Amino acid sequence: MYYSPLSKLVLTTFASLTLGISATHAADAFSTESPWMFGDWNGQRTDLQNKGYDFSFGYTGELANLIDAKKSSSHGTEYADQFAIGAHLDLEKIAGWKDTEAQITVTERNGRSLSQTSDALDGHLSSSQEVWGRGQTWRLTDFWIKKKFLDQKIDVKVGRFGEGEDFNSFDCDFQNLALCGSQVGNWVGDQWYNWPVSQWAARVKYNITPEVYAQVGAYEYNPENLKRGKGFNLSTDGSKGAMIPVEVVWTPKLGSEKLSGEYRAGYYYSTADADVIASTTGETGHHQGGWVVAKQQLTAHKGDASRGLTGFVNLTVHDSKTNEKSDMQNIGLVYKGAMDARPKDEIAVGLARINMNNDLNDGRSEEYDAEIYYGIHAANWLTIRPNVQYIRHVGAYKNGENAWVGGIKFQTAF
Repeated sequence: MYYSPLSKLVLTTFASLTLGISATHAADAFSTESPWMFGDWNGQRTDLQNKGYDFSFGYTGELANLIDAKKSSSHGTEYADQFAIGAHLDLEKIAGWKDTEAQITVTERNGRSLSQTSDALDGHLSSSQEVWGRGQTWRLTDFWIKKKFLDQKIDVKVGRFGEGEDFNSFDCDFQNLALCGSQVGNWVGDQWYNWPVSQWAARVKYNITPEVYAQVGAYEYNPENLKRGKGFNLSTDGSKGAMIPVEVVWTPKLGSEKLSGEYRAGYYYSTADADVIASTTGETGHHQGGWVVAKQQLTAHKGDASRGLTGFVNLTVHDSKTNEKSDMQNIGLVYKGAMDARPKDEIAVGLARINMNNDLNDGRSEEYDAEIYYGIHAANWLTIRPNVQYIRHVGAYKNGENAWVGGIKFQTAF
């Protein structure tokens, strides 16, 4: 098992803080009510925010252990993590540019993934540690500017960023990749790049009503951006085309308790060539497909809408001519604040199905990934999510391995 020196330091810090947080009233630097581990810098951080400068330093760490497998007797443990350093700039406050903001984010990933090193998970379509991947290296993940026009009805964003930030977006609280984030990027990952990879892009959003908006984007497809040594690549050399997504989003507040929801429907098309799977003559086609995402709070806990049960569904479909995965679905439930003594804790369960393209004719069909986690809200700047995952038919082989994985996901803001 690999731990970087920095990972060891962070884990040690987590352990000591978690044990001491409930027993003592920490100084402002470690106050449970502060949004940052290191506090408000004697008020300077809030003062900078009021002036338009919002700095962030986040950490995500994920531990995974093979608990049991149907055929394999070997066990293993791996740790992967990510640091994200960012600055959000309100350019109206800073420079007087009305309705204009900018974002710069640099990320760094470390560690190894159990899905890559365990014999039991050989060929795993998903990943037991979503934070691993796209090269364990430093990257310029965000470098964009955004401006609103016509009384904020039109929102234009240009620069470097990934598709999943705006299109097919979804929460990333689960540790299993098939239940975390933009799912199109997981199954069309050769051309659709999610966080932490960025590319030159533009996105235009039109707010039809306060609850409904439509958007369209164009994202450079450049395989050079995936290379480990190209984390800060700003060149368009190597560009092959563009990924063009469109989407309609509805964000209602339902019922007398104003329960929040988010519903997305979208379509994507790539102008870049992609090999036709069943072709024996080198024929090419184009990636295309669509998605539906639904997330709705279903209940309020004792009349408190900040607590209660939320359900979600993700569906994606992909062109069978050019894509290995033909479709995927996930579904789940999240309950926040089930116990009055722990009003910010949450418990969640999710199930995902990944379906392979029949045209491959390689004996693969579908893989199932399930996870249950309990989110411990140790402080406003620290959430710890121990979890158990079950992977059935690893690699989508009907007679493939079935495995149990135990994990812990840490998320903090320094």
